[in-house]
Amino acid sequence: MNLPGIPITGATPIAHPGPPPREADVVVVGGGIVGVMTGWFLAKAGLRAVVLEKGRVAGEQSGRNWGWVRQQGRDAAELPIMMEAHRFWQGLPDAAKDAVGLGQPGVLYLAEDDAALARYDSWLDTARQHQLDTRLLSGDEVARLLPGASRRYAGGLHTPSDLKAEPWIALPVLARMAAEEGLTLVEGCAVRGLLREGGRVAGVATEAGEIRAPEVVVAGGAWSRLLLGAEGVAIPQLSVRATVVATAPGPEVAGVSGVESGLAFRRRSDGGYTLAGGGFHELFIGRDAFASLRAFLPQIRNDPFGHRFLPMAPKGYPDAWGTPRRWSLDAPSPFEAVRVLDPRPNAAKVRQLPAAFARLFPQAGEVRARAAWAGMIDTMPDEVPVVDRVAAIPGLTVATGMSGHGFGIGPGMGRVVADLVRGRAPGHDLHRFRLSRFNDGSPLVMGPTF
Repeated sequence: MNLPGIPITGATPIAHPGPPPREADVVVVGGGIVGVMTGWFLAKAGLRAVVLEKGRVAGEQSGRNWGWVRQQGRDAAELPIMMEAHRFWQGLPDAAKDAVGLGQPGVLYLAEDDAALARYDSWLDTARQHQLDTRLLSGDEVARLLPGASRRYAGGLHTPSDLKAEPWIALPVLARMAAEEGLTLVEGCAVRGLLREGGRVAGVATEAGEIRAPEVVVAGGAWSRLLLGAEGVAIPQLSVRATVVATAPGPEVAGVSGVESGLAFRRRSDGGYTLAGGGFHELFIGRDAFASLRAFLPQIRNDPFGHRFLPMAPKGYPDAWGTPRRWSLDAPSPFEAVRVLDPRPNAAKVRQLPAAFARLFPQAGEVRARAAWAGMIDTMPDEVPVVDRVAAIPGLTVATGMSGHGFGIGPGMGRVVADLVRGRAPGHDLHRFRLSRFNDGSPLVMGPTF
């Protein structure tokens, strides 16, 4: 059940065939939005940067998300970077804005009771510190914003300036723009591991041969933990499945992008709606899940019913029981076995989400699912990413675990990572995103989970 081109899969024609260079200044592993934007800013700075993607640019979560470009609800450490990304999206040329479906519907978190409203109210101090246009709405104000809604809400949290874009279109467009800036992108080229000399990075070994480079960035999304673990770098990152449904075009019943418990909705450029299950995620239980259980307990306790646990990941997935944790650099690796993570959507959610949307907005009439897909979201125990240099391996930078926040923030995070690689001050406090927080004895502080 797919719309043309949604989602991007391993069957999608390669747009960036290469070949990869033999030398570079920086190799970026991963063709998601953080990897592509890191490469863009490195290329703009005059460096020979190459982004290597084992499958397809935007083939995984960067092309499978809700398409929200939101500032609202961000962790306090993320918000300044997200606001920078917001300016980037707004500063795109008009032709690019049209191509990616950029719009400004705003984002509305719906509060079904006073307790939810109080949680949203607690985030307003963060918004005020950054002069963000977020407001706490009363039930009457929500009713005026959603005049066709069939139910009454206690209130809501609303940021009118928040944006949207079509993710499966946006990232390929940005990748083409980055290539015009001098970035080399190569799809269908898996990185098997690092090359090292004298204890520091000397490049990467790929399925197409070696690339010599003094700097490597790992921005591999759901695959980052597997690659880093083989290099002796442990991160407690897991991946959860999230199901998305695209409805057929219909009347506009909600211009704002909104979410209540169990249902998120966004109007698409083609006149349909993108629907998702709010905070509902599914975790495949594997070796990494057992190893990271203690780190993730606070997250599970905070939202015990927002997760569903499944017995095992499909064959070849990063945390599948049979996926190797070690391999030779001169033989096929796990990254070549599964070019694109293309999980099956949850069939029950595919049925339930259109029905829930139709109940909330009766004037929508019959709501039909025109397409459905799922993605694997790379997440960290405290819901904020790792963005840091790896002290034990000079020349290695990690940018992963965006925890479902990556699409909107990607341009800002890419600029930050590019400056880290270049040894420049990133302009933001990155202490919250340090790799060492998982083993330096400091307590993990949960980011916002609404």
